[in-house]
Amino acid sequence: MNRVTIDLDALDHNLETVSRWVRGHEGSLTVVTKALCGHQETLKALFDLGVRSVADSRLSNLERLGAGPADLETWYLRPPHRSGIREVVARADISLNSELEVIRELGEEAVRQKRMHGVVIMVELGDLREGLLPGTLVRVYEEIFELPRIRVLGIGANLGCLSGAVPTVDEMMQLVLYRELLELKFQRALPLISAGTSAVMPLLLNGTLPRAVNHFRIGESILLGTDPVSGQRLPGLRDDVVTVEAEVVELKEKRLVSGAETADVAPFSIAEADDEPAPGQRGYRALVTIGQVDTDVGSLTPVHPRYSIAGASSDITVVNVGDAPEGIQIGDTLAFRPGYGAFVRLMNNPDTEKRVRPLSGVRETDRGTALLVPPVAADLKPNLVRVEDRAS
Repeated sequence: MNRVTIDLDALDHNLETVSRWVRGHEGSLTVVTKALCGHQETLKALFDLGVRSVADSRLSNLERLGAGPADLETWYLRPPHRSGIREVVARADISLNSELEVIRELGEEAVRQKRMHGVVIMVELGDLREGLLPGTLVRVYEEIFELPRIRVLGIGANLGCLSGAVPTVDEMMQLVLYRELLELKFQRALPLISAGTSAVMPLLLNGTLPRAVNHFRIGESILLGTDPVSGQRLPGLRDDVVTVEAEVVELKEKRLVSGAETADVAPFSIAEADDEPAPGQRGYRALVTIGQVDTDVGSLTPVHPRYSIAGASSDITVVNVGDAPEGIQIGDTLAFRPGYGAFVRLMNNPDTEKRVRPLSGVRETDRGTALLVPPVAADLKPNLVRVEDRAS
């Protein structure tokens, strides 16, 4: 009934474009794959396109990466949970952290597993999600530099993920200053400032992102071509990587505004369209087989420019298709573009069919399996190198 199609030509275009932007900034790229929910065919396509550093927030998804390339670098995005420490160390090369107690336990587990584990310490910059308060940075770094089997890779931040805080140059410069202060105090190199999320892409494109912000964790901009803060397509990217199709089960001309008494709040509310129909206005409505149980319907946009979503229940979405059905028949499908929230839920839904549209015969580049951007940790100097040595 419902199907998600991932177009590899469009994905290839976005991946190469974002990689080119990152290379121009002299940065490193980690592709955030959590929205794929471990979908093997798409992950294999990314590896074939040259991706060698990926990040996920589910240990089960990281486990599915075991069949990936031998040189694949893996990041765990969610702050590690104590009950999952063993798996985090086993599955991920690097994790993002904000709790000293957890980092100690990561080090102890890394000793048991005889593995090195990289950590990036997250700083709270205003999104009110994970991150240390800046005043505690010195105390935390003072201890973690001495932990066995822990490789301190740098400092990081998230913006635009929870509170919708828009990243600014001033906030990015704060991170740069924090790193400089830490390096000077401890005479240890912190190679990474990992703050280049999809929400930071506009700063990268307009040339205002500080050069020192050198690690990018990008998912939405590659998979959907969009800026998560504005929801708009980023210049140069394609927004047709993902298409959602749902089957038409009813098509009838009806009133567009209910004549019945209605409650103030519906079970599943959808944001009202700008051009609300007038009372008594009629038009054709198509009912399709996708609902709020399947995905975030409010994050779907019909591909047809004149169609609009009127509302949705748990299992059905109603689409206004205009004064004439334009050849739509029962059993046909209507196509939508998903926002990030809709895409994640569809990929995680076992009742949604997923398919990949293969690359066409002519590719934009003949990369083969060449690396788009080298893995982050591969070229980093050991964290015992003194700051002055890093400049030589």
